[in-house]
Amino acid sequence: MANPSNKEFTHLNKSGQPAMVDVSDKNITLRVAVAESRIFLPEEVRSQFTEQDIQTRKGGVFQTAIIAGIMAAKKTPELIPLCHTLLLDGVDVNIALESEEAVIRCTVKTTGKTGVEMEALTGATVAALTVYDMCKAFTHDMVIRETKLISKTGGKADYAR
Repeated sequence: MANPSNKEFTHLNKSGQPAMVDVSDKNITLRVAVAESRIFLPEEVRSQFTEQDIQTRKGGVFQTAIIAGIMAAKKTPELIPLCHTLLLDGVDVNIALESEEAVIRCTVKTTGKTGVEMEALTGATVAALTVYDMCKAFTHDMVIRETKLISKTGGKADYAR
């Protein structure tokens, strides 16, 4: 059956087998991606906040999640098959409490031949999982509601939600 959009999966070779995308002919450009994860925090968790974080014996919840998000972005090719190993120029993770949710924004930059969307998505997701892990002693009613790409620049086409 023909693909009506004329778009093809990029991680399949001509034989239909998995393959890493060949980026050797692409231009080196600055590439930036921003991803967001949101995690619902019940009142049992939110009531633990003082000065924009929860202090635990393991350290500050958001501070620890920020470090986890940065580490995850750097390890993305070890977690996601067929991702290119990239030299990241920068990873920035911000977490803010908005109403009943922790909103996690992960921004990743590289100068290279392929984008950093997967690194940003991985960073935001692992940061959300870390918040869950560090707060589960209070309740398991937390919900990681969504993870999404917010924007990307550089390469063939830019994107903004």
